Amino acid sequence: MIKKLVRQMLLAQILSAMTVSLCLLIDNIMIGRFLGEDALTAYGLANPVLMVIGAIGSMLCAGVQVACSRSLGRGLQEETNAGYSSAIAVAGIFSAVFMVLVFIFRVPIARLMGAEDPAMVKETSTYMLGFTIGAPASMAALILVPFLQMAGQSNLLIVAVLGMTVADVGLDLLNVLVFKGGMFGMGLASSLSYYVAMVIGGAYFLSKKCVFKFSGKLVRWDKIRELVAGGVPTVVAMASSVVLIFAVNKMLLPVGGKMAVAAYAVINTLINASNAISTGSGGVALTLSGILYNEEDGTGLKQLLGMMLRYAAALGVVVAGLLMVFAPACVSLFIPNAGPAQTMAINGLRLFAVGLIPCCLNNTLKNLWQGAGRVGEMEVVSVLENAILPTLAAFVLSRVAGVDGAWFLFFAGELLTSLLILAYVWMKAGRVTAQPEKVLLLRNSFGVPSEDLLEADIRTKDDVMAFSRRAEAFCKAHGNDPRLANHLALCIEEMGNNIVTHGFGKGKDNHLLVRLQTKAGHWTLRFRDDCKAFDPVAYVPGEAEQGLGIKLVMRMADEARYTYSMNLNNLTLDIRES
Repeated sequence: MIKKLVRQMLLAQILSAMTVSLCLLIDNIMIGRFLGEDALTAYGLANPVLMVIGAIGSMLCAGVQVACSRSLGRGLQEETNAGYSSAIAVAGIFSAVFMVLVFIFRVPIARLMGAEDPAMVKETSTYMLGFTIGAPASMAALILVPFLQMAGQSNLLIVAVLGMTVADVGLDLLNVLVFKGGMFGMGLASSLSYYVAMVIGGAYFLSKKCVFKFSGKLVRWDKIRELVAGGVPTVVAMASSVVLIFAVNKMLLPVGGKMAVAAYAVINTLINASNAISTGSGGVALTLSGILYNEEDGTGLKQLLGMMLRYAAALGVVVAGLLMVFAPACVSLFIPNAGPAQTMAINGLRLFAVGLIPCCLNNTLKNLWQGAGRVGEMEVVSVLENAILPTLAAFVLSRVAGVDGAWFLFFAGELLTSLLILAYVWMKAGRVTAQPEKVLLLRNSFGVPSEDLLEADIRTKDDVMAFSRRAEAFCKAHGNDPRLANHLALCIEEMGNNIVTHGFGKGKDNHLLVRLQTKAGHWTLRFRDDCKAFDPVAYVPGEAEQGLGIKLVMRMADEARYTYSMNLNNLTLDIRES
């Protein structure tokens, strides 16, 4: 089932990761082809400021993934709704503040970014102005992504991103060919396309079938703090990237002039768009590892680690290869005229592309760490990976080999990060090892020993009965009385048969995963299936003879919790020894 979830989420997560970078990519192409190299330089100088709204949105997005995967893993739907309500409230405040600040201080900000002559200051500041109008929509598009994923609305997410892309291309063309709006028009076109994405994706949240409920009463300071704390590692990573772009722009101006800054803007835009594979796989890893970690599902975490690293490596190799082969074609979209700037960008893009492979692996592992509660390590690695190591590499290599040397900064930074991660894992383990629990840095007390855990992937009623008998024997083997063992067996029979009989679709490859564990005299029984949404906790049968098995199970459980996320029913029963 984990493989099915990963495949279901990965494409949508990668596309959603391009929400901000895709509009920047399209703007970059249009600016380079229609407005010239000076406008492209202005775009490059504005880029760090534009990434701030992406950083804030990504922080909240990651905070949602951490906080809501935690509450879903614990079966707490009300807490998930509190996270949903608080995220929307915070996004509205942040985007409004950002918009006002850029409106007021856009000219000083442009000068701070390196724009010196009046024409460059005007181009940079007007582009920021147009782009910032879409701050509320771009923020909404980012924070609604994990909720759409958790609600199993991956297809709607894909439609929203495609709608945004089509709108941005069309509006950019109208700007340069009809309205002649210059850099302000380019930024405004991106803003309007974000609103298109927000309307498409937001339609689900206004519908009756939305599984999340917004309430002003659920906006709580403790939940806001949890969202911010969960997103801090992501904003640290993105803030480090902003610092890196600023620092590299400053380094390139003396050795390569405006031409080098323009080439770096092209390279950075293409790499950011390509890096959606890394961000997307990392987002899937973060959401699923958060749920599995809070369920203390060690088996699931180990499966997720191996699967995500394989996907990350494969995606990195494929995209890096494509960029290296098609570098001339990609660069010509931005810089159509052959010359030094085009050659510089092509060479740089090929050198940057190699760094995607270790980048995908590093980002996936960092997000697995964050989901598994190792936030401190994730933050330190993010700063090293996104700012310190590549900046040092650019500083040293640009002095040794000029602009060409500086282009090694991405690969050098990612490779050094990979080596540091390996060294840290081996230091914590006390030896060279590839054991999943050591790589994930799981605490020694995590989960339950294998002798206290029983799991099964159920497809038929015969499987239900077989697992019920195993569970009864398992409970008795742990010294419990026959009454408790019988209760557990009955719960498995009743719920398992109900799911197989009424949930499994004819001709569909449905799964039911049942997990039974004991810890400190506390028995936990979890049912997870990929059938239609059905809440047995809130179920009210229409007639006396209906739902007798469900009512029996609810009476035997000390506590029952139900959530529906990622198209999965999750029912957790707590049964304590009497």
